[in-house]
Amino acid sequence: MLTATLPQTSPTERTEPRQSVNRQHNVAPVVSIVVPIFNEHDLIERLHTEIVRAMDAIEKHWEVVYVDDGSTDTTREKLMALQQLDERITVVELTRNWGHQPAVTAGLTVARGSAIVLMDGDLQDPPAVIPQLIKAWKKGAQIIIAQRTRRAESGIRHLLFPLFYRVFAFLADYPIPINAGIFGLLDRKAVDAINALTETNRYLPGLRSWVGFRTKIVYYDRAERKAGQPKQTLWKLFKYAFDAIFSFSYKPIRLCLVMGSILALLAISYGGLLLMLRTMGVGMFGISVVDGYTTTIVSILLLGGLQLFSVGILGEYIGRIYDEVKHRPLFLIQDIHRADRED
Repeated sequence: MLTATLPQTSPTERTEPRQSVNRQHNVAPVVSIVVPIFNEHDLIERLHTEIVRAMDAIEKHWEVVYVDDGSTDTTREKLMALQQLDERITVVELTRNWGHQPAVTAGLTVARGSAIVLMDGDLQDPPAVIPQLIKAWKKGAQIIIAQRTRRAESGIRHLLFPLFYRVFAFLADYPIPINAGIFGLLDRKAVDAINALTETNRYLPGLRSWVGFRTKIVYYDRAERKAGQPKQTLWKLFKYAFDAIFSFSYKPIRLCLVMGSILALLAISYGGLLLMLRTMGVGMFGISVVDGYTTTIVSILLLGGLQLFSVGILGEYIGRIYDEVKHRPLFLIQDIHRADRED
């Protein structure tokens, strides 16, 4: 199903010459694996080797869709070289770096399988877990979520990730499994439902839970990055967290209403107390009213800070509304390099 998230013009599909003897022409893949890739030339060959090892042990007809998200190193060249050796590889070349979530969404629109596995390309999501996901799907589950029992992070990321998941679990308006990224499997019905959603600021783990369908959780240990540096900067991670919170929770803006109401009540009570002290005298209470600016300046700073905080939260929601009303595509595809085509 084509939606507003797709490019307005059809991408070019190129048929590449094959050297592989393992041809699967005119056979639709049962399972598609979607992997967003950005500057991962050090990991591509090892990643594909582990995917092949995991998939050949459980499924005969499958494909892997690598989405090149505007890489500036030799990632694309290595992907094209691998495709010459393995016709099950499809390379989706985006026009520029659009970001992690748009790249995953692009892969979902190109994947042809009855089941689609989503995973990151840094080998922190171990391909060896994929057979467990497929087995759960064959038993009737339509969405299988790979949930981390632990994650190998260090430094400030080790502190921020658990904090985010605790905050998100409290704020979310409906249950969304925590400690779970995109790694998991989606049945074709779930993929079609997600592809029909046109929102721009996407948090796919939340959308995956929002569409419903029969869900199962598979637990795994998230490994360390095998090579290179993390491509998600702290700023991108904060934006990702904001997309999650503001796309799936009204609680922040309701919190502003609650805090405003509490402060208004305190201000009224404090004003009443001062009025009573002024009119009835301080003797019977043993309290003196000190003249000065301390109370005034503290009140101004408190109320001003609360107002700025509330305006900032409101701005996050309005900014997302602005993104939606522009109706720009979520990504644009330069080329789709596929070994065979089912025209």
